[in-house]
Amino acid sequence: MEKLTQEERRRRTFSESFKRKKVQEIETGQSKISEICRQYQVSYQNVYRWLNKFGSMKKKQERLIVETSSDTKRLHELQQRIAELERIVGQKQIEIDFKDKMIEIAEEMYSVDIKKKLGIALSGTSSNTGKNSPTR
Repeated sequence: MEKLTQEERRRRTFSESFKRKKVQEIETGQSKISEICRQYQVSYQNVYRWLNKFGSMKKKQERLIVETSSDTKRLHELQQRIAELERIVGQKQIEIDFKDKMIEIAEEMYSVDIKKKLGIALSGTSSNTGKNSPTR
């Protein structure tokens, strides 16, 4: 194909079937983008538009994540550590709630304000009655 002028390149159009055929050639490895650009005097931008519009890769919407095996191993270790810490925090919260409830029951049974006598505010997340704030 002889070299076209810029004006001639602007006026020409490629049919949809031609574009689909060239996209298929690229995807099957029969042609390279650079070859098509050079052979038909079309810009890379236009060929990539054809690929986006008619290519099969567009439909897949896949994302390739590249990481080393050490990155994967480290990520897995960190996820396990997070899970273990969440389990420990959950156990500690249950212990705190249990102790707060025991103090509350003891206060009712013996008519003594234990929390005030301690002089500190205990953490009462499950049933905070407002009694655990220190008085002055």
